[in-house]
Amino acid sequence: MAKLSLRSALILPYVALIICLALAIGLLSYNAGSHAVQTVSNHLLKETVSRLSQAIDRHVVGSVATLETAFPEGIPVQKDIRNEFEAIRTRLWTASSLYLDPNNYVYYGNVAGQGIGLYRDSISSGELRVKFEPNEHRTFYKVDGINGEPQFSSVEEKNFDPRIRPWFQAGWENVDDIWTSVYIDFKTQHLVATRARRIESEYEEFEGVVATDMSLRSLNDFIGNLNISENAIAFIVESNGMLIASSHSSNIRQDENGANIRVPAEESENVLLSEVYSKIMPFISGEMENLKPESFSFTNEQNREIHVAYNKFEDEAGLKWINVVAIPSEDFMEGIKNNVIQTLFLGVLATAFVSIIGLITLQWVTKDLKLLSNAVNRVGSGFLEEPINIQRKDEIGDLAKNFSAMQKRLHTDYLTGLPNRYAFEQHIKATIGECDAAETITPFTVLFFDLNNFKTINDVYGHDVGDQTLREFALRLNNNMPPNGLAARFAGDEFVVMINNVENKKDLEPILLKIEKALSEPLILSDELELTLSAAIGAAHYPKNGVNVEQLLIVADQKMYINKAEIKKNDSIS
Repeated sequence: MAKLSLRSALILPYVALIICLALAIGLLSYNAGSHAVQTVSNHLLKETVSRLSQAIDRHVVGSVATLETAFPEGIPVQKDIRNEFEAIRTRLWTASSLYLDPNNYVYYGNVAGQGIGLYRDSISSGELRVKFEPNEHRTFYKVDGINGEPQFSSVEEKNFDPRIRPWFQAGWENVDDIWTSVYIDFKTQHLVATRARRIESEYEEFEGVVATDMSLRSLNDFIGNLNISENAIAFIVESNGMLIASSHSSNIRQDENGANIRVPAEESENVLLSEVYSKIMPFISGEMENLKPESFSFTNEQNREIHVAYNKFEDEAGLKWINVVAIPSEDFMEGIKNNVIQTLFLGVLATAFVSIIGLITLQWVTKDLKLLSNAVNRVGSGFLEEPINIQRKDEIGDLAKNFSAMQKRLHTDYLTGLPNRYAFEQHIKATIGECDAAETITPFTVLFFDLNNFKTINDVYGHDVGDQTLREFALRLNNNMPPNGLAARFAGDEFVVMINNVENKKDLEPILLKIEKALSEPLILSDELELTLSAAIGAAHYPKNGVNVEQLLIVADQKMYINKAEIKKNDSIS
């Protein structure tokens, strides 16, 4: 990414503001034209009716999978459902689980007058409806889960004979899937459509019909929640003119006897809906050949221009619906008036922005400069642990990166690449500070290493060999740290290690053995020069041996010297 200079950062906002203002004025002026109104309205209307068709398709598609799951193609059906009762019941549960809304009821009836159905009232429970003899009434059972034991609930008062039901007759008479007419469900009082499928025996003889109810309530809710414009309407209607769903009127009403009946679109309580339907009737009265969105406009008796789009939906099972969206022209014109006002307001606002944007830009620059200045002051006071969080691509960002690099160099030992003494002490202080803040004790151990015979190596072989020895010692020490350990160079030939979650000698022993083994490997500097590394080690445990960094380092240093004395004593004896 190209670096953004500070000069560019000060100039570009003004240039960008002027350009954006000019573009906004030009765009708003263009949108004010009448041609733009027509273009935008047609696009919006067609896009909306396409969304309605997609919603219908999503609503309908579940019924196909539901029937196929209940009675998969190729599986033979027996004449008596008692012979495969458990298998049918399991498939009905699975089928009704696929699309609980809207296909929560799946049922089957055969030519013998037997019937079995599963009505799901939730994802975990349902009602099983069964009859095994033509003259017996259906028995209802409560079922919890796919393998739940049916619990008797009630016996239906009327004798339900599936063979005389419309869905059974429709499935019997059609080789392919077929939709029944939309009707009002007696239980929920919502519109429902039933999809039926003919089921044959293994000898290709008609054996029964499987069906599923598709509630249209959620589809009606979807239409009602469409937010198109203030006065827009949307509705779905059958080819016979009966309302399926509407955004501004009910699809069910009561007749003079108090019974619920369906509402024809031409008798809708919404005047605009009735007007629009009367205008689209000539377009939908024939065969539904064109399934692409169409649009037109008309002027009603109140001299309101209405923009209309409609889309025909048809599926392979005979469902033929038309979805319609209509928007009065003033909804668009009101938006244009608002745009004119917004344009004037934007000009005034832009003038104010031009006046204050310089101050904002300077504030943006000086804010990070102040952060950098404070960081320099903290470094001068000895606080090196806090990073400088300035993410910029200009000169201030470069300065912050250089300062961060300086911080890193101040934390690192130049010879070994390990953290230095200051960084190590700051790490311990931070760990203890976290324990104090959380009011909990997280034990850790501090190790002090002193390289044996380092002065002799320097005196005999020179400082270059001494430096190589220190680097190799640091490398082996760092490579054999546990994941929770930190190694650092303390001073000269002294190194320190902090290991978290180690609080006693027993936990420390395997770590020390691993380190000592690594150090004991010969250090081959040349064909003639081979050295053996070893170190005196002292350990201090937090909080047992100290509660601050100074106490821990003193204890570890003392124990290291004790260990060093023991090594010299053993060397003299041997």
